[in-house]
Amino acid sequence: QVQLVESGGGLVQAGGSLRLSCAASGRTFSSDYMGWFRQVPGKEREFVAGMRWSGTRTYYADSVKGRFTISRDNAKNTVYLQMNSLKPEDTAVYYCAVDKQSYSGGYYPTTRTNYDYWGQGTQVTVSS
Repeated sequence: QVQLVESGGGLVQAGGSLRLSCAASGRTFSSDYMGWFRQVPGKEREFVAGMRWSGTRTYYADSVKGRFTISRDNAKNTVYLQMNSLKPEDTAVYYCAVDKQSYSGGYYPTTRTNYDYWGQGTQVTVSS
């Protein structure tokens, strides 16, 4: 049974930083795609950042480029999202997710429906 457990959310002032963690278990993730998404009430869940479990290339939404960094620790089966220079518009519930499918070429899945497993989410609130 795949489990994704996020942690690290909280309340922070604008300009501050948080690091989210996603502890993964229940599967060999070696070729999977890992993604961070976020959602605010009344809006679609949107892609924030991603990387393959086995790769080094990273992918970001334009809104977070230069401020957020995705990374992983294979030994701990954990994916991180370092969030710097936070803005009030970053306020959302953040989710980590796993897409177990294979894709050709340089395609990276950024659509919610691509992903097979989800964590429960962690709230990030940025005050102005």
